[in-house]
Parts: sequence; structure tokens; C-alpha cells
Amino acid sequence: MLLTAAPLARAAEAAVNVRFRRAAPLPRPAETRVITVANQKGGVGKTTTVVNLAVALALHDLEVLVVDADPQGNAATALGIDHRAGTPDVYEALIDQKPLIEIVQPVAAIEHVWCAPATIDLSGAEVELVNADQRDQRLAQALRAYGPSHELNHGRRLDYVLIDCPPSLGLLTINALAAAEEVLIPIQCEYYALEGLSQLLKNIELVREHLNPKLQVGAVLLTMFDARTNLSSDVAAEVRGFLGDRVLEAVIPRSVRVSEAPSHQQTVITYDPGSSGAVAYLQAAVELNQKGKRG
Repeated sequence: MLLTAAPLARAAEAAVNVRFRRAAPLPRPAETRVITVANQKGGVGKTTTVVNLAVALALHDLEVLVVDADPQGNAATALGIDHRAGTPDVYEALIDQKPLIEIVQPVAAIEHVWCAPATIDLSGAEVELVNADQRDQRLAQALRAYGPSHELNHGRRLDYVLIDCPPSLGLLTINALAAAEEVLIPIQCEYYALEGLSQLLKNIELVREHLNPKLQVGAVLLTMFDARTNLSSDVAAEVRGFLGDRVLEAVIPRSVRVSEAPSHQQTVITYDPGSSGAVAYLQAAVELNQKGKRG
């Protein structure tokens, strides 16, 4: 169910002029929520979801760290963060165990968003981690050490850590799953939407059994919904039937604005705050915050 007209208008208004105005604060989680956004299929909206949820949560006065664990570095691009070769990045945190406090950068476009960028160097991390000690726990260790440093240096505890993953189930994604307590799965409203989902859920369960007993599927977000087609509605119904109330009520529409925003090094919320995509991500962020962690 999408927002009705009045809440839609309020959500759009909350996003306008985000550099100068903020939406009403949302309740802060009791402790930092670490959420990995994962799906081994490419092009489902993982990075778009990470950066727009980060900005939407920050608009509501929540402190958010984005960890770009995808060698393509698209999350850093969308947030306007420098990630040229040689920039301190997640690769150095994983391989050299450099403290994240030396890597994380503030996002200039909006207050309370921070980013640990990825550079092209991260593409070699999968191979280099194979023989590393505690190869699947490197990111978890880095985040545990970073939390107190962030609060000490910036005067606010992190409310959310959102981790962007590559479209694979390799060691980078395993590190992201081992570091999180929740997984958010974006699923596009297209043919074969559920293809590979059972394998992803199986891998999440394996990580839960062997590496991270706290891990759970916290939420599923439907993306690229085209209201003009029966296919999108059918896929959405199928996903809801399969995954139940884990699926957020918010649905991200197929939108030109959502697609254009990264080319301007922006999220859709900062690029066109009144657009349907921006409003949908604002709704998704509020709903995600309300859901909290699931048992």
C-alpha cells in the first residue's frame, strides 16, 4: 500500500531544500542498527537503496554511516565522495586493517551522513582475503572499533550503518553479512525477480549458523515498480506471498529521476526531492525505522 495523497505531500515537503530544512526527528534505535543491503543479482537497486535510505534517515535527525563494500564505488559516487585510486578506502580497512576513523568522510550534501568509500583497489580484496586470518570478520572488527571513535569525535552515536554489497556472494558480501544484524533485500518487480532468492536466503542462513548468529532478514524492498504493467503487480503479490510482512509497504517506482540522480553525484532525494522516487524512499526509511529488528 502506497502513501495516500496527504502523507505523500507531507513527505515531499519534508524533502524540499534538504540542505536547509529537516523533517521531524524519528525515534532513535536503542543501539546502532547495522544493515547489509544484499542481493546477488545485479541491477536490483542495492546502491540506490543504500544511499537514499541513508539520506532519508539523516533528514529525520539520525546519524548514518554508509559502508561502500562494492569495488565499483557507486555509493560513494552518489554521495559525492572522492574515491579515486589512492583514497583511503574499505580495502585498507579489510586488508591493512586501517582504522575506519582514518577512512570515513562526511557527506557534504547533507548533515549526519558519513561514508567509508570503495576504490578500484577493493576489486583485489576477494583474492587477498582468501588466506587472511579471520578473513570473514574483518569488516565486523572494523565497525566495532569505529563506533566509539565516531561518538567521541562527532558527539553522536551512530544510529544506522548501511553496507552496500557487490552483486555476488563472495568474501566481500560474506564480510558484510558477518558484520550486520539485519539484511535488507531489494527485489525488482520484474520477471525472474525471485530467481536466486532461495540461494541468497540459504547463504544468509549459513552465515547465521556459522559466523553470525544474530543475522536475520529484517526487510525486503520492492524496487522498479511500474504501475502501468500487470507484471509489476503480479511480481509484487508473489513476493509478498512468499516473504510475508518482511516486505515493506513502501514500493520504489521505476523512475527516470532515480536513474538520473547518480550521474549528478546525488541521491534522488537531493536531486529531485518532490519526485515519486524520493517520496517512496522517504516512506521506506520511516517504515524501516518503525519495524526495528525482527525476532
